[in-house]
Amino acid sequence: MSNLERDPAEVVCPAEEPAGPALQVLTARDVPLGGPRAMNVRRTLPQRGRTTIGAWCFVDHYGPDDVTVSGGMVVPPHPHTGLQTVSWLFDGEIEHRDSAGSRAMVRPGAVNLMTAGRGISHSEVSTPETTRLHGVQLWVALPDASRNVAPFFEHAEIAEVTIDDAVVRVFAGSLPGAEATLRQAHDSTVSIFSPLVGAQIELPAGGEAWIDLDPAFEHGLLVDLGPVGVTIAALDGEVDDPGQLVPLAETGHAETLARSELGYVPVGHEGVRLRAADAPVRVILIGGAPFGEELVMWWNFIGRDNDEIVEFRRQWQADVVGRDNPDGRFGSVDGYDGPPLSAPDLPTVRLKPRR
Repeated sequence: MSNLERDPAEVVCPAEEPAGPALQVLTARDVPLGGPRAMNVRRTLPQRGRTTIGAWCFVDHYGPDDVTVSGGMVVPPHPHTGLQTVSWLFDGEIEHRDSAGSRAMVRPGAVNLMTAGRGISHSEVSTPETTRLHGVQLWVALPDASRNVAPFFEHAEIAEVTIDDAVVRVFAGSLPGAEATLRQAHDSTVSIFSPLVGAQIELPAGGEAWIDLDPAFEHGLLVDLGPVGVTIAALDGEVDDPGQLVPLAETGHAETLARSELGYVPVGHEGVRLRAADAPVRVILIGGAPFGEELVMWWNFIGRDNDEIVEFRRQWQADVVGRDNPDGRFGSVDGYDGPPLSAPDLPTVRLKPRR
């Protein structure tokens, strides 16, 4: 999915130090994608105070939308640089086309991962058969050593793993405790360029699960269906939260996360307890080693400084929108009936890091 905001903010993502010990709750902001009938998404990353979780740098949550009201998803060809897009659906179907020559459907239970590398363009359109559209769109920042790779696309069907009462699907990277089962299922994998995990976790009403985590990772829990009770153990030297009521072998910090909230878990934690109340729960778990590089994000581009972003926009406008060079950095998308998206105007001031 493109960032279709007409006045996107430039975001500088400094190399962040992991946050303090307790669970941090991040709330979403509503972002309309386009005109009066366009979809609205709930965006939790990036935001002030938390721009990345590992290499994950963008989290949009949308639906469930009645496409007869919202018009569904119609995103014309648009560019990306320096990132991977991860498309994961709960309901509906989306057709993906890109300038690497790929055409694929995004459906529930499968992941579509597009590595933009040095530059790619793609379109996304919900199919005529889709009546409800519901899912998440995630971006992963590529580290400097890999951000100029040739673009490519991957699709993988994701196997289920049972952990306590939970059904887990690991769609990117690896999750402690799930690797052996996934290997036995001969699960397909997609390419990643930094240590990370992306997974869907579902619990029935009243269900509970202990999910092992890599303590070298920071993590985020995005709630699609909830609320969900979340408990992490207190680390050495920390004080337990008072009035701890959530069952756990050891006391610690607890929060109840509502739908569309993102709970941030800092490094050092070896697991998290998830508990459903009287309704089913579905969360998206993201995580990774803290990203130690500064990023500049604007519109659909990720670079390292203001000049790179300016040049990416210039090439997109000239080569694709102006049709000067269909074989340039971003190529062209075959099979989409319509013009590409024109980039918004850049801010009139140079980008300065937020510290």
